[in-house]
Amino acid sequence: MDSSLLDPTLYIVKGMVIMDNDGNRLLAKYFDSVNFPSVKEQKTFEKNLFQKTHRANSEVIMLDGLTVVYKSNVDLFFYVMGSCNDNELILMTVLHCMYDAVSQILRKNVEKRNLLENLDVVMLAMDEICDGGIILEADPSAVCQRVALRGDDIPIGEQTVAQVLQTAKEQLKWSLLK
Repeated sequence: MDSSLLDPTLYIVKGMVIMDNDGNRLLAKYFDSVNFPSVKEQKTFEKNLFQKTHRANSEVIMLDGLTVVYKSNVDLFFYVMGSCNDNELILMTVLHCMYDAVSQILRKNVEKRNLLENLDVVMLAMDEICDGGIILEADPSAVCQRVALRGDDIPIGEQTVAQVLQTAKEQLKWSLLK
C-alpha cells in the first residue's frame, strides 16, 4: 500500500450534507473534487446514501470508499463523510457538533420547515465547523456564538424594514417602562 495514503493530514472531512426524509438535499458542502467533481456525482451519491441509511439504525456506514457517519431526527438526516482511512470518532465529533449547533440555532426545534427558515444561519454554522475539509471547531456553543448576530450590531443601512420597526418598538417599550 502506498505510504502517502496513510500520512496524517488536516483534510479530514470530504463532505457535510443535510437531507429531508424524502432524500432531497437541503444543504450540502463537499470538499473533495476527486470523488465529487460535479453536482451530478453528488446527487447520485446522496441518492445511494439515503437508500442505504434511511431505514438503518446504525451510525456509521462505508459507502463508495468513504466512511459516512449520520444521525436522523424527525424529518432530517445529517451526514458527515470522510475517507475510509479516517477515524470515525473524529467524524462523529464533527457530526455531533453540526447537529448540536443546528439544534441550538433552531432552539431545539430541529425539523425541515424551521431549518429552511433559518438556512442562512445554519449555512454559516457549517462554514464555522469545517472549511475546505479542515475541521475548525468542534464545540457547538462556540459555533453558535460566532454565528449569532444581534439586531443592534447590524448597521441601519443593512437592516430590513421589519428589523428597523422591531428595534423601534423595543426602544419605545423600554422608554415607556422607565
